[in-house]
Amino acid sequence: MRSLPLFHRIAGKKVIVLGEGIQADAKRRLIERAGGVIVGEDDTEARLAFVVIPEPEEVATRLKGRGLLVNVTDRPELCDFTVPSILERDPVLIAVGTSGASAGMAKQLRLRLEALLPVGLGALAQGLHDARDAVRARWPGFDERRRALDAALADGGPLDPLRSQAVDAVDRWLAAPEKPAESGHVVVQLRSLDPDDLTLREARLLGTADAVFHDRSVPEAILSRARADAARHPLPISGELPSGLVVEMRGLG
Repeated sequence: MRSLPLFHRIAGKKVIVLGEGIQADAKRRLIERAGGVIVGEDDTEARLAFVVIPEPEEVATRLKGRGLLVNVTDRPELCDFTVPSILERDPVLIAVGTSGASAGMAKQLRLRLEALLPVGLGALAQGLHDARDAVRARWPGFDERRRALDAALADGGPLDPLRSQAVDAVDRWLAAPEKPAESGHVVVQLRSLDPDDLTLREARLLGTADAVFHDRSVPEAILSRARADAARHPLPISGELPSGLVVEMRGLG
């Protein structure tokens, strides 16, 4: 991973934009859409800057020297951050980036994803936000709440985000009898050390597991497919396994 993707709140914040023309105008529209306030180079309150000029090196260096994070159009080597291709289903925001390698590829990926996501995806997200207190009341513990949401939002689940949902989908989910979440100890014997060779089921198990026990031969490229907060333990397993779903990753036999 060459960049750490972050969502930066700029509503009401000052942002420097330097340059004229189509690309600079596009940056200004994007900033205004996110609620930012566009200012000039001399503003001392700004913390972000977009530079869209033919010879940006001197200006970029000067702004960075003042502690600003700088984006220079078409010059990834000068960028502190890059701007992804954005797919919006407010409040859902999906950003597709390539760490500056190819803006064209990021755009095409975004367009493909655009066709996959239902128009009502944002309403579903807002419904979950509005129901936070009710969800916490039904599943008070963090782990049980996470498992319930994982099951509801999974492929084919009652709140599957890739399917069109009724306006009362969240309410009906909360009112329905609870189905037992997947739990237990699942062994995955790897066929190769390429993460693309994981089956869909294996990838799903890895992405939802509470803990991952693994051979030391299993590469980070595969282990990184697990949840970021999943506990990792190198094999051999000793003692009692934790509760919930546990995946045991074994390298090539």
